[in-house]
Amino acid sequence: MDPNFKESGFMYALAAFVIGFVVIESVFFIVKAWKKGRALGLTKETLKNTVVSSAMFTIAPALSILATVIVLASALGIVLPWIRLSVIGNLAYETVASDTMLETMGSSLSTPITDPAQFGAVAWVMTLGTTFALVLVPIFCKGIHRKVGHVVNKSETSAKTADVLSAAAFIGIIAAFVARAIYGKTPDGVGDAGFMSIATLLTAVVASFLLELLCEKCRLTKLQPFAMPLAMFLAMGMAVLLNQVLPAELTGFTWWNQV
Repeated sequence: MDPNFKESGFMYALAAFVIGFVVIESVFFIVKAWKKGRALGLTKETLKNTVVSSAMFTIAPALSILATVIVLASALGIVLPWIRLSVIGNLAYETVASDTMLETMGSSLSTPITDPAQFGAVAWVMTLGTTFALVLVPIFCKGIHRKVGHVVNKSETSAKTADVLSAAAFIGIIAAFVARAIYGKTPDGVGDAGFMSIATLLTAVVASFLLELLCEKCRLTKLQPFAMPLAMFLAMGMAVLLNQVLPAELTGFTWWNQV
């Protein structure tokens, strides 16, 4: 078995095929949309402005995707996260799915996978989980959207309740990440939660809060979509810096090594 199976020629060829398909599909729909816009009487200047603004809008999500690829790469290599997050993946799902599967096998995202069977299991879990959305959304989404819209639009109170529920769902996802960073224990009784995980978590929280505050006080609306990805990169940078300047006894401190 190739020891570099996670970044083998086959994996890169697979990535090239998948990403090439996505790019070709995107170009196809851009051309179709451009022609349709011209047929509707839109000027070239209007279409160009739409394309440019849409491209700029994708930069912030792309930074979050890049940060997620970096996080997953330590365990899964660069190619599989690259494939997953170039198609339908996202930060919340990919990290939870891969980390949960690795925990059941007594490992974690901080430990490189060396067993092809484990790598295959994680890849299947990450892929199959999102497949259900592709199947269920066309069947049920329209009916659900219609019913939810009917309830939400019933009154101003209902709309506010929907906003609260949406925020609560998002906070629940974030809480799961925070709990993993603080607890970090795998089924085999070990874990990597400790000084570095808490320091990185606090850096991300403080950076995100300060960036949001800056956007609000200075009315930097264009910067606001970049707040979360910038906070993630700042947290990663802080982790690298602390590893360089602090003693190994502190940066390597974990709760479970003390038990």
